[in-house]
Parts: sequence; C-alpha cells; structure tokens
Amino acid sequence: MNLNGVGIWSSPLRYGDQGEAAEAAAELDELGFTALWIPDVGGPVLESVENLLGATRNAVVATGILNMWMHEPHDVAAAHARLTADHGPRFLLGLGISHAPLIDSTEPGRYRKPLATTTTFLDGLDDAPEPVPSDARVLAALGPKMLALAAERTRGAHPYLVTPDHTAVAREALGTGPLVAPEQTAILTEDRDEARSIGTKWLRGYLSMPNYANNIRRLGFTDEDIESVSDRLFDAIIAWGDESSVLSRIDEHRAAGADHVCVQVLQADQRALPRDQWRRLAAALA
Repeated sequence: MNLNGVGIWSSPLRYGDQGEAAEAAAELDELGFTALWIPDVGGPVLESVENLLGATRNAVVATGILNMWMHEPHDVAAAHARLTADHGPRFLLGLGISHAPLIDSTEPGRYRKPLATTTTFLDGLDDAPEPVPSDARVLAALGPKMLALAAERTRGAHPYLVTPDHTAVAREALGTGPLVAPEQTAILTEDRDEARSIGTKWLRGYLSMPNYANNIRRLGFTDEDIESVSDRLFDAIIAWGDESSVLSRIDEHRAAGADHVCVQVLQADQRALPRDQWRRLAAALA
C-alpha cells in the first residue's frame, strides 16, 4: 500500500454522481495521486469506496473518515476483507469519532466517551471473523490521547483541518514509523477576496465543531481568531494562491514529519469535481 506522495481528499468523489466520480478517479490515478480520500457523514460510504477502487489501478482509496457511530465493526471488517480480496491491498480504513453536534442531532446524548468508543470499535475490528489488520487502518487523531491510540492500535494518524505545526506535534507523538497523513485544504486563486469568498463559510462550519475548535486553540489561536475567522487563522488552515503556494505548504507538512499529504481543493461550486484544478496541481507536482 503506497502512502507516499500526495493524495486528493474530495467530498464530490463521495457524494456526487458516482459515474462521474469513477471517471475522475481514473484520471487522478493516471495523474499520479497516490491516494483518494472520501468523507462519511451518512450513507453507503463503502459502496463509494468500491466504486473508486473499481475505477483505479494503483491509488489507495481511503475513508477520511468512516464515522464510527454509523457502522458496526464486524460489518466494516467483512466489507474490508471483500474489497481487499477483489482489488488488492488498496483500501485504507480511516476511522473517526466525529462530532457531538452531528451525532447528537438525531439522538441527544449519544455522543460520549470518544476515546473509549474508539477503543471498543477497534476491538470489534480485531475480533471480527476477518479482522482488519492494524496496518490497514488509521485514526482521525487530533489530541494527544487519540494520537497515542493511533500509534498503538493503527498504522497512524489522518489529522483533518490542521497546520504544519500540528503535523510536527503528531510526528512527535507518534514517533518514527507510524503514518502521519494530514489533510490540507487549498484554493487556487491569487485573489484574497475570492479565496475568502470561497473558504470562509466552509471554514466557519468546521470551526463550529468543538473537536476542531479545541485543536485550533491548542495550536495557539484565540477565541477571537475562531469567532471572526481571522486572516491569521484562514491563512494557516487554507493554502491559497497559485500552484507554488500549495506546493510550498505541502513541503511544510513534509518538513514537519508528514509521510503523505492529501489536498482538498475548494472552488466556488463545492459540489462539483474540481478537475481542472487537480490537473494544474498534478502538473506542478510533476
């Protein structure tokens, strides 16, 4: 399972038209992106994984992340075994505990004991008739306890909405060996107003989630930064500008200890596949 290089993180690959997603995935594979990451906020995420695996030959397909509250570990393990048998060892199971506002919106009070819940889910994957190997799974770890669990029970960590400073924190926590694969959001425009128009509302939605806000505070940002989505915070989370600006941020993550960086490209229509921007990024990486 090749998890070096640069990958693509994309919501439209997961929630858009699956025929178009398969066509785009095949091109991303040909362009040399080493992994395709998709989210899970409900719905048949494993069917989307299968769609992307079937469309590609080399790229790893990863969940970034599979929501542990929405699946049973034995079912996930069985699907992982079947997809690995059909497509080879290219399915990386990214797991995450999600956020209280999302989980409690349908069942108030359900979200509790995130570390214990994660440990129990990992136990279920281990106890399944066809277990998911520890080196075929990662955790969406942000804080120190979840990072420690990622190092102990999985291949490593897939931190989302982070900066290179957090990548350095993750590398120190995990030590040498475990995977550090951060997500990096990017907007290919050199116009700050356009970048702000595309990214501010998107970023504010994530900052409303306590797990992300708390992690941002650990990185030295203030409540005022979070509430206003300050320029300082915006620029730290989102790499905007031309291709060289995005590549520079990728290099910062690598220098901080990342093994793999997955880039999420935002554009004005965030439901559409940003295929032109992906091609520009691939050309710059080449």
